[in-house]
Formats: sequence, C-alpha cells, structure tokens
Amino acid sequence: MTERGWTAADTILYALGVGAGQADPADELRFTTENSTGHPPAALPTFATLLAADPPYLGEPAAVRHAGETLTLHRPLPPAGRVRTTATVTDVYDQGSGLLLHHRSEIHDLDGNPLATIERAMFVIGAGGFDGRRAPVADWRRPTDHPDHTVSHPVRPDQALLYRLNGDRNPLHCDPVVAARAGLPRPVLHGLCTYGFAGRTLLHTVAGGDPDRVRRISARFSAPFFPGDTLTVLVWRRPAGALFQALDGRGRPVLDRGVLDLR
Repeated sequence: MTERGWTAADTILYALGVGAGQADPADELRFTTENSTGHPPAALPTFATLLAADPPYLGEPAAVRHAGETLTLHRPLPPAGRVRTTATVTDVYDQGSGLLLHHRSEIHDLDGNPLATIERAMFVIGAGGFDGRRAPVADWRRPTDHPDHTVSHPVRPDQALLYRLNGDRNPLHCDPVVAARAGLPRPVLHGLCTYGFAGRTLLHTVAGGDPDRVRRISARFSAPFFPGDTLTVLVWRRPAGALFQALDGRGRPVLDRGVLDLR
C-alpha cells in the first residue's frame, strides 16, 4: 500500500499537460486556475490515472509499451486530497511477440472510502513465448454511422516535456537515443497524455463539461503518437455514454476500443 497527496497546483499542472486552455486560455479555467471568478477549481477526471501505483519493474524502458487503461471513478475526484492505493497484478498473458501484464490499483481516501479503480495493461516486447494464455479480446466494433463529434487537437511539439512533470520520467518520451533504441524516429507522447486529451474531449462533448458525471473511461493504446502532430477524437454518443477513437494526422488509430460511461 502506498499513500500520496495532491494539491490544486498538481491538478492544474496535469490539466495543462493534457492541453487544457491551449485553444483559448479563457476556456477550462476551473481546471487551469484556482482563483478565477465564477470558476471553482476542479480536477479533470483522468487526473486519477496519476494516483495509480506503478506496475512492477518490467525491464528496459525502450521495450515497454502502455497497452491499455481503464479508469473507474466511484465518486467525484476532489481538486486536492490524499489517498491510499493498493496494487495487484491480476493477469499475465503470452502474446507471442511479448508479455502482456494486467495491473489494478484500488484507490481509497484516508477514511477507507473507495475513490477510483485503475486497470492498466503493459506490453513487454520480446518477453512472450512462454506457452501462457493469450489475452481475451474485448467485444468492441467501430460504429458504422458518422461520429456525433469530431474534435481535432494540434498537439504542441513540447507537450511530452510538459506532461512528464506530472511524474512519468520515462526517457522514451524525451530522449532521442532511447527512442531510436526502441525503433522509433523520435520520442513519443505519453499514452496517458493522449488518453487525457481524449478524456477532455469526452468531458466537453458528452458530459456537458461536468467532471462529476464521468464514471468510467476505457481505451486501448494501439499505435504511438508523436508530439507536434494533430490528434483527432471521434465520438459516437450512446445511451449513458459514448464510444470513441483517437487518430493521428494520418488517420491511424492511436487510441482504440474507447468507451465512456456516465453516471
């Protein structure tokens, strides 16, 4: 079990790290400031991903990829607080070309009340082939109808340098040498930063800008996204939520199998 706290400054830094206020600094003031008239401070729902425990050591950073994330909020996330987190490895799968590890963090306040559950999948390149089970495939199909919302975000070239200040200092996101060792042309954006951009899109297009309405956001990380590119989020409204994908500038899905559930 680990214990950690956060302040309004932490939630503001996170919001800036996932693009809040970039299109218009007057937008999203409740997430990017703590003292603006008529904008009581709040945390973006996806800030809760920072409260998860780190998965066990998985080896060389260049060989590890974030494969999926499911955030479930049991109650609204306060803009400042303190929590205890209990972490468990729930499954290890053999995908042939690598190992897929599933990891769950249960987050409670200091009185023991559940706040959030974070289920995380990590893929380790080259660690498969041990005759284990393959991971089940979730039942998700891209809708055939036109998206209800299509929102494009030009992502700053230095976005990963800002986002890493939230605590993820993996050099894969800033060091060209490590990126080259991983077979990438340059450092990639953190998967959870891309997830945060998508979460903001869902918040404003489907949840009416009210973070208290967001209950669950789940997505699979399907391809790397590079800072300086444009991220386009496609949203299909459904009863009590939405399905979504996020595409890079070439139209390639970088977040797939996305599901939003509202309260």
